[in-house]
Amino acid sequence: MLALGGPVFGSPVLAREMPEAGAVEAQVQRKPRVVILATGGTIAGAGADAANSATYQAAKVPVDKLIAAVPALGNVAEVRGEQVFQIASESLTDADLVTLGKRVSVLLKRDDVDGVVVTHGTDTLEETAFFLDLTVRSDKPIVVVGSMRPATALSADGPLNLLDAVTVAASREAAGKGVLVTMNDQIHAGRDVTKRVNVVPSAFASQWGPLGMVVEGKTYFFRSSVKRHGTTSEFDIEAIDALPLVAIVYGSGTMYPGAYRAAVEAGAGAIVHAGTGNGSVAGYLVDTLKDIRAKGTLIVRASRVGDGIVLRNAEQPDDTYDWVVAHDLNPQKAKILTAVALTKTRDTRELQRLFWEY
Repeated sequence: MLALGGPVFGSPVLAREMPEAGAVEAQVQRKPRVVILATGGTIAGAGADAANSATYQAAKVPVDKLIAAVPALGNVAEVRGEQVFQIASESLTDADLVTLGKRVSVLLKRDDVDGVVVTHGTDTLEETAFFLDLTVRSDKPIVVVGSMRPATALSADGPLNLLDAVTVAASREAAGKGVLVTMNDQIHAGRDVTKRVNVVPSAFASQWGPLGMVVEGKTYFFRSSVKRHGTTSEFDIEAIDALPLVAIVYGSGTMYPGAYRAAVEAGAGAIVHAGTGNGSVAGYLVDTLKDIRAKGTLIVRASRVGDGIVLRNAEQPDDTYDWVVAHDLNPQKAKILTAVALTKTRDTRELQRLFWEY
């Protein structure tokens, strides 16, 4: 029973507490807000002719034109762009990675940003995606996207890839899944994905398979990565101002020991040995790598083989030599994790733990 003299519906007190109908409607209808950070690459490339799909100059089209070329972006999200770099991705440096990571982190802390898309050249796209996965402590969607054909090509794949990337970044289902890569209608984990072909739109694949797909503007997720990333990562881009130098030496028959010593002389804090098979080390190289490790440079055994896992203490007695194995990470991703790890530790047991967990 309503007490006499108490507040009643429609009273000024309750009216002030109730939000205006227009505000509620605006909140319900508000589109996700996505920032596109452009770095250059083929997705911003231009060829001399529309028939040129593999011959072109990268990093020519600015971000505003990339956005204007895909009007459908406005149906998915409130989109704005920033030009962070305008370079081909093979020219990106560790310093550029840190600059990009810090900008992504700053944006995702803002209440008016729901997700970030990074347009990127495909040559080193996988390294950047993994770096952001390790160091940006946010569960908001981060999507890295590129294209295999320039914007001027008759069969350009960039516009749809970009639309898919914004669709994923605007999707609630993408939150907390780590950095994602959208290429050729597929959604990949930034940790897993790698470029396997250099001239076709279906160039990117993941050893453990994609996480999902984008079909006609809708995201479909089928699995998630079990590795640490985002807010579960122990690394933070805000505490990283530079990355230590890590070198990769590619394995083959008739190796040259001087390549390893040259890396040490250049100041490398660690060397990733991209070995054959199970990260194999030729017998005539073992003493060289043992000596380099004894003098302080870390040795990480990875494999030049596209898929698989480097097994610890299989090809070599890693415990005895104090070496680390890269687990299922390819050499270029092993380099990224090692460099990030070296900002906190040089202990090989800790580094091996990180390769198990990330």
